[in-house]
Amino acid sequence: MNPNLTRLRRSMMFLNAQKPSLIKDPYIYKPDSIMLDLEDAVAENQKDAARYSLYHALKEIDYRGVERVVRINGLETPHWKEDIRVCVAGRCDSIRISKTESAADVLAVEAEMKKAEEEFGVEHGSILIMAALESCKGVMNAYEICTASPLLFGCALSGGDYTKDLQTKITGTGVELMGARQSMIIAARAAGKQCFDTVFTNLDDMEGFRKEVEMIKMMGFDGKSIVNPRQIAVTHEVFTPTEKEIIFAEKVVKEVDDKKAKGIGVFTVDGKMIDIAFYPGAKRTIEMAKAAGVYEGDL
Repeated sequence: MNPNLTRLRRSMMFLNAQKPSLIKDPYIYKPDSIMLDLEDAVAENQKDAARYSLYHALKEIDYRGVERVVRINGLETPHWKEDIRVCVAGRCDSIRISKTESAADVLAVEAEMKKAEEEFGVEHGSILIMAALESCKGVMNAYEICTASPLLFGCALSGGDYTKDLQTKITGTGVELMGARQSMIIAARAAGKQCFDTVFTNLDDMEGFRKEVEMIKMMGFDGKSIVNPRQIAVTHEVFTPTEKEIIFAEKVVKEVDDKKAKGIGVFTVDGKMIDIAFYPGAKRTIEMAKAAGVYEGDL
């Protein structure tokens, strides 16, 4: 199994794949992932130029451990198959499917990836897939999409297109996105996959951005799509376990291991009643802290 299926993805920063000034060194800002965009950010008559730029960036730039995800054009366009060829030839880390509405969309992309992998001698399974849900139909089919392929590591909400399909607009309150967010996180967790929130485009409202990141973290999301390096620090702060959370998680893991060996099922940690059900969450906290580089313990 590809270990990148469950890698840390707190932040995923969008970049226009056509612009060398944007894609030459985004690793200096230390996002967990970058989203090299061949779709909306690129004009219709510039798709070939963007693919050329993307290929050379993937082959020549050392992104220093930052995941390289490529957003391809929608399956309703004439561009997506050539997008996939370039992604595979350049050996990106993951491909993001635009406007995903069914399992069939995921399988169609995977089939094209296999053709390109055979063409360029790339090991099947080394490049992953993620699905962008941008319509009511896509949200309704979230579980079907999340279980379509073992290469799919997760799904992401595209709030702008989704609200257009919903016949409303982004209000800043989050009300119009609440149903989609809840449905997607439930489907993703049921499928054992990750789930990512949509972008927050008002760069002047960092307080509002922080509140939204805190909210989607509370809802269970794994991370957030972002549009500017200014948003990275806040996103990472919110999605990285605090020292207090890490210490408590350590205590829970140690106590559960100890008490289980003694046949004790329920006990207290820092005055809180704990049982075996708390164990997976505590282990996740520690694993996230390790991945974020803030934990060096031995658990």
